Amino acid sequence: MSPFPPPERLRGGHGAKWTAVPDDVLPAWVADMDLGFPPEVAAALQEAIARQDLGYPFWAEGDPVIAAFETRMHTHHGWTPRPGRTRVFSDLIQVLQIVVEHTTGPGDWVALQVPNYPPFLAAIERAGRRLLALPFDESADGWTVDLDRYRQLFAQHRPKLFVLVNPHNPTGRAFTRAELDGLAALAVDYRATVLADEIHSDLMYPPHAHIPFSSLGADVEELTITATSATKAFNLAGTRCAVAHIGHAPTAATLDCAPLDYFGTPSVLSRVATVAAWQHGGAWQREVQELLAANRARLAEWVASHPGLTSHAPQATYLSWIDFGRTALSVDPAAQLLERCRVQLSPGADFAQHSDVDTSSFARLNFATTPALLERILARISDALACP
Repeated sequence: MSPFPPPERLRGGHGAKWTAVPDDVLPAWVADMDLGFPPEVAAALQEAIARQDLGYPFWAEGDPVIAAFETRMHTHHGWTPRPGRTRVFSDLIQVLQIVVEHTTGPGDWVALQVPNYPPFLAAIERAGRRLLALPFDESADGWTVDLDRYRQLFAQHRPKLFVLVNPHNPTGRAFTRAELDGLAALAVDYRATVLADEIHSDLMYPPHAHIPFSSLGADVEELTITATSATKAFNLAGTRCAVAHIGHAPTAATLDCAPLDYFGTPSVLSRVATVAAWQHGGAWQREVQELLAANRARLAEWVASHPGLTSHAPQATYLSWIDFGRTALSVDPAAQLLERCRVQLSPGADFAQHSDVDTSSFARLNFATTPALLERILARISDALACP
């Protein structure tokens, strides 16, 4: 495997993961990777800079980001997006906010599995919508979905929008075909628009495979807005470029009527980076996936060596959802770890904000770093766990 650059270089940059913490803190929180990005992306960006090409984006033959997205969905995930229904946005938070405003009204219920990505929970609350929390159940084999319980909640509250994060953040679940079929039946039966966040779809661990929600059938695609980006699998979050396939015709129509500049537009450089990643970054991403798989295995081994910890190996993503509830760090473990051993994890309570689900004993650990730095992080946490 090619060596990856030393993570500590990032303290001299502008990424929040490394610069928003003190210099003595090892960061394992924000969902960025410490591993650089594909050389093909660097070459494409350098070519644009050498050409001094930072004008308003325009491609006579159509937006290359859309073409790259449609090709990737077909070749990698077996889904052919409907032509003319894909739009380019800055990121998935923007997509969520726009979808909420165009599919729901103040006071409407928005269904979302909890725990979930904190900015999504916060955005739904800020928009004046009501969060319908769909809880996970835990078994010895991992996190499970109780479709009967979900159906009862849908019947009681009749949400206008269902936000499905697949693969899921923070649990790392890659939903099975049967689970997705069950969730699709809920959406179809209750005519709930679906926002399918599939940004982690290229970060899967065998034998798990990503199934696009829109691929489940024409009736499902007609309700679904599929959002994704190259930013997670290729480590390009700061470039701010995402796409959304608007299968839901009413939403597509309202977006078509919006002012041309209402949504803003990603830059030439963000588009160049996205296209280069999706079209040419495969070899780099495969190397990264091998490293992530090794880190995932090491983390599972480490958790098993600490009987008070509980964590189920993620089926996708580079995020580990760890329960410290049977340890001395059971109350806000992220805060205690920051104080005791200078490691920054993401606080579990953030992933259930504005709901009645209790995740306060959890913390999320980002293991997308070099094995050497991961060992330092785990050693510090072990020391903190060993102290009464």
